[in-house]
Amino acid sequence: MIDLHGYGPRLAEGALVTIELAVLSLALAIVLGLITASAKMSRSWLAHRIGTLYTTIIRGVPDLVLMMLMFFGGQIGINMFTDWLYYQFDIDIFINVNEFVAGVITIGLIFGAYMGETFRGAFLAVDSGQIEAGRAYGMSQWLVFRRIRFPQMMRHAIPGLSNNWMVLLKTTALVSVIGLSDMVRVASEASKATREPFTFMLIVAVIYLLIASVSEWGFARLQKRYNVGYREAD
Repeated sequence: MIDLHGYGPRLAEGALVTIELAVLSLALAIVLGLITASAKMSRSWLAHRIGTLYTTIIRGVPDLVLMMLMFFGGQIGINMFTDWLYYQFDIDIFINVNEFVAGVITIGLIFGAYMGETFRGAFLAVDSGQIEAGRAYGMSQWLVFRRIRFPQMMRHAIPGLSNNWMVLLKTTALVSVIGLSDMVRVASEASKATREPFTFMLIVAVIYLLIASVSEWGFARLQKRYNVGYREAD
């Protein structure tokens, strides 16, 4: 039996934090991805430019740099704003940037750009004839989206969505640099204290692998569901 020197419970808590961080970041990334895809496909010049600028900046700046900017730069920006409130309106408040919130927002922003490209390609892959048929039957724009466009889009988006999730999952390890007690940070602290880095990092690697394996199985089931009625045609 592996002796964890009392770090077992903390490592389990860190693993839970990692899962929560990954799931919430994915939810934010999906929302931002859909908005970005809609903006880049919009006929509005301004919306298209904003979507393009967002994806260009996010894909061009390293994830670690964005993480540091969001956490440390965000705190500086908030402090400047609260100082202004105090000097102008005598409102004395203090807002501390939470490591978990900063991690979710940063990872969500990063992968929102990648999700945007994934969703945009998936939307473009939908047969326009089916959309026109839905409109011809008198469906509203929302009903066409819900019953025709979105299910068709998801069929094409799931492979890219799965890949982005796998990368996002590994990116959660970056939050350890801003002080969040995820399992990587706990394992790092335990490794330094016990001088057994291989033991703790191996456990972390196995946990990540288990999460990735379960995720891969789940996405495979989801892909199978959306492929019903299309497998033979493909």
